[in-house]
Amino acid sequence: QVQLVESGGGLVQAGDSLRLSCAAAGRTVSGHAMGWFRQAPGKEREFVAAINGSGGRTSYQDSVKGRFTISRDNAKNTMYLQMNSLKPEDTAVYYCALRNTVGVFFNPNEYDYWGQGTQVTVSS
Repeated sequence: QVQLVESGGGLVQAGDSLRLSCAAAGRTVSGHAMGWFRQAPGKEREFVAAINGSGGRTSYQDSVKGRFTISRDNAKNTMYLQMNSLKPEDTAVYYCALRNTVGVFFNPNEYDYWGQGTQVTVSS
């Protein structure tokens, strides 16, 4: 069993930056696919970014390309999402997720474990 805990969310102004962290406990997550998703009020959970087990392959939703960077430190059992040039439309609860296989995955239904989420609010 794996427990995922997100942190780093908050209230910022448009153009600011935030760095989200996802700490895993219970077992090592090295080699396993991980991802970030977000859900705004009244909307479905959507893919933000994903990373493979080694960190050598990443993928992003088009709206965050060039602004967000996903990374991981397997020695610390932690994944990160650096978010720059934040926009009001980035406001959502951000979730991290893990899948018990290698690769990069975009569909939330493909993930096995989820964190509780962290709120990101961007004011205009």
